[in-house]
Amino acid sequence: MDVTTVRERLEDMLAELDRSIGVLQGDPVAVREHSAADAGSDLTDADRAQAMLTVATAQRRAVVEAIKRLEEGTYGQCVDCARPVPEGRLEARPEAARCVQCQGKRERRR
Repeated sequence: MDVTTVRERLEDMLAELDRSIGVLQGDPVAVREHSAADAGSDLTDADRAQAMLTVATAQRRAVVEAIKRLEEGTYGQCVDCARPVPEGRLEARPEAARCVQCQGKRERRR
């Protein structure tokens, strides 16, 4: 994958995430009369929207960091061990910062 293609994919991802975050940050619940059941449903919807916002914000941060690595010339190198991140991984997840082995270690620590 060439640098131009990677940059375009990352910038497209960033634009889409910005749109999604904008929608998720909108007013989650219009003010109206509710029954107790409606209030519970609205809370669940708000919780779901907040969870989606948290995920989208974290992914946006990863994309911005990937663009920064691209500009610095370190894109495609694992941020932990400095070995190359497999091209297949970058194809699937252009924002990937770690090789599969280091990402696995990181996830096991959580």
